[in-house]
Amino acid sequence: MFNMFFPDEYVASTYVIPFEELYEKGYRAIIFDIDNTLVPHGHAASGRATKLFTRLKEIGFSCCLLSNNKEPRVQKFNEQIKVEYIHSARKPSTKNYLAAMKKMGSTKKTTIFVGDQLFTDVWGAKRAGLYNILVQPIHPKEEIQIVLKRYLEKIVLHFYKKHNNQKAK
Repeated sequence: MFNMFFPDEYVASTYVIPFEELYEKGYRAIIFDIDNTLVPHGHAASGRATKLFTRLKEIGFSCCLLSNNKEPRVQKFNEQIKVEYIHSARKPSTKNYLAAMKKMGSTKKTTIFVGDQLFTDVWGAKRAGLYNILVQPIHPKEEIQIVLKRYLEKIVLHFYKKHNNQKAK
């Protein structure tokens, strides 16, 4: 029942993902959510985020930011990062996941999505046919509509963890 919301991977932070290993597996492009995936909600690009994108470019990845935020927010964040971006993405609609791949010249088989929300980020990526990685939110302070979704996410993540433990046996 909840399987359609299960991420392909679930990790503590964007900053612990082994991007070199993913590149070795053939991935060449990464689509990122911004808020609570790369920085706390509404924050500018941090030194840690800037270093990550420098590293990703050195590895050989193309990157694109995909955010439901309006352009001024996304553009401000991207001043330090300097990658492709799409604002007002309307996730979980698949349209802009596909547009992000077009901007990067990638395919479903060579693209990864990284985000912090199951019902927008992960579900949209799954519907678009992308390998997806769910990360734990960076900061607990969020807008009220996201806080409400987090309660439902806890239920889905309970079943996700239970499912993965059963598979490992």
